[in-house]
Amino acid sequence: MTAGAEQRVRHRRRATKRRAVIGGAAAFGITGAAIVTTTMLSTAGAASSWPTPTGSKAVSSTIKVSGTYDGKLTKFYGSGDLGTDGQDEDQGPIFELADGATLKNVIIGTPAADGVHCKGSCTLQNVWWLDVGEDAASFKGTSSSAVYTVYGGGAKNADDKVLQFNGAGKLVVSRFQVENFGKLVRSCGNCKTQYKRTIIIDDVDVTAPGKAIVGVNANYGDTAALRNIRIHGDSSKKIKTCVRFQGNNTGKEPTEIGTGADGTTCKFSSSDLTYD
Repeated sequence: MTAGAEQRVRHRRRATKRRAVIGGAAAFGITGAAIVTTTMLSTAGAASSWPTPTGSKAVSSTIKVSGTYDGKLTKFYGSGDLGTDGQDEDQGPIFELADGATLKNVIIGTPAADGVHCKGSCTLQNVWWLDVGEDAASFKGTSSSAVYTVYGGGAKNADDKVLQFNGAGKLVVSRFQVENFGKLVRSCGNCKTQYKRTIIIDDVDVTAPGKAIVGVNANYGDTAALRNIRIHGDSSKKIKTCVRFQGNNTGKEPTEIGTGADGTTCKFSSSDLTYD
């Protein structure tokens, strides 16, 4: 085969693969910029190993990000007012992202305070939490068209929630890994202002111990789709997959009303989960 012919074959293969990825993304309801992100992830290979920090930086006041912030795998940790790692709800974050901002190549060490806050649509690319504080990341946009994208990276040692979804819109988590955690994703069960939330979790590694992959509020119309979830060290299947709650806006503890796939709120099949 000539060099030109080989190049044409490679081009056709890439185009075919990209169409397949986009078709899969459309099945999740992912459109626009989110398709580009999903395409990038789906051609990236297997989940990465935990990175080694290139340096270390103490953060005493929240770093506010607009545009793109590349941490170049520096480890950031809280000090002063941010030198906390408990479960208090009023802690400040290490990073605060404006609407449309991107945070990438960052390692968050301990103390981690309240991790990362997204005020609107945001992208977290290759962000790692070594020891989750209150939450790893919280998504707080108020627009139903907001899209929060988490791809690559991972989190360890979360007493409760890893990704806290308080706002409106869609959260897409791809190529992420989580170890020793409470819930990977939780749609806020008792926020003062509640929204219909869409959650997509695809191509993710989950390592026990853990309590649940995702929790959603059925009464507010939330949906969660799970695909390509690899669960490690949980042969007895103690980690709940998708937990349905009766949410409220009064601050009371929400009531669990069911777990597992139901085709309406929790959308997946047994073939979407593998155990080893």
